[in-house]
Amino acid sequence: MKLSPRTTPMEPLDLLIRLHNLVGAAVDVTGSPCNESSRWACHGCGASSILKNYLVFTRSRANSHANECRAAYHHLG
Repeated sequence: MKLSPRTTPMEPLDLLIRLHNLVGAAVDVTGSPCNESSRWACHGCGASSILKNYLVFTRSRANSHANECRAAYHHLG
């Protein structure tokens, strides 16, 4: 399967962790490791965390999402 460039985007400056979902799309955890300011976003399905949180909780939720998500964004046309 050929993934689109959006599934593996450039790394943001505040990238802390990059996971990959079941089909290889990136799930990024960004923010700061020191306070309640990290978020996650899936580049496959577009889901993301609603609120910022501590890294330990954000990482756990991002990992759970990556383990279940089978979406890979493809721009058709």
